[in-house]
Amino acid sequence: MAKRMSINLDGFSHTNPIPVASRVGNIVMSGSIIPRDPKGKSPETLDEQCALMFQYVREVMSKAGGSPEDIVKVSVAMQDASKRDVLNKHWVAMFPDAEARPARHTETKPLNPGVLVQCEITAVIEPRK
Repeated sequence: MAKRMSINLDGFSHTNPIPVASRVGNIVMSGSIIPRDPKGKSPETLDEQCALMFQYVREVMSKAGGSPEDIVKVSVAMQDASKRDVLNKHWVAMFPDAEARPARHTETKPLNPGVLVQCEITAVIEPRK
């Protein structure tokens, strides 16, 4: 079995002793990717939080040796899913090809104070041809 590799980002960490994501073989799974800056503060607007969250998703995938094209599922939690149009704007920017987007599940649930959105990703990194 392949050795597990922890994936951490400069300027982003969990308060618990866990990595942002983990890779075993060609599989990458993240914990919660929360849009907060290195000081632990989240931007005020949902638009800014979505932008920062997807920036972290890109960074996780890069550190894992892949790219957003390797993501097969994104699970999103929002304080208010009726504002999904803001999320969708960033979703389409990250995954512009409607024929090649990952699966997504979005749910409404209480999040940490100041956090309006967060996600978890699952990816399979295949060798590039």
